[in-house]
Amino acid sequence: MNFMVIVAYAAGVLLLYGLGKMLLIPLRTIFNLIVNAVIGGGVLLLINFVGSFWGFHVGVNPVTALVVGLLGVPGVLLLIALRLLFA
Repeated sequence: MNFMVIVAYAAGVLLLYGLGKMLLIPLRTIFNLIVNAVIGGGVLLLINFVGSFWGFHVGVNPVTALVVGLLGVPGVLLLIALRLLFA
């Protein structure tokens, strides 16, 4: 086999490795955001369900969904604190 062919294969493998590494980091970030959104949404629904017995609820709208989606459970706690502060 020619030496240049081996170098070309090695360069291709390294290029594929680098490309895979670059794509893996954003996918991991997107996966973490999805997990935060699902857990935060579940906690928000649980708070609304339990709070309905005492007349407490946090409205679900695009802004609260964005806060819960980005921050997860701390976002739910922030919304509860804001609700208690301004209600």
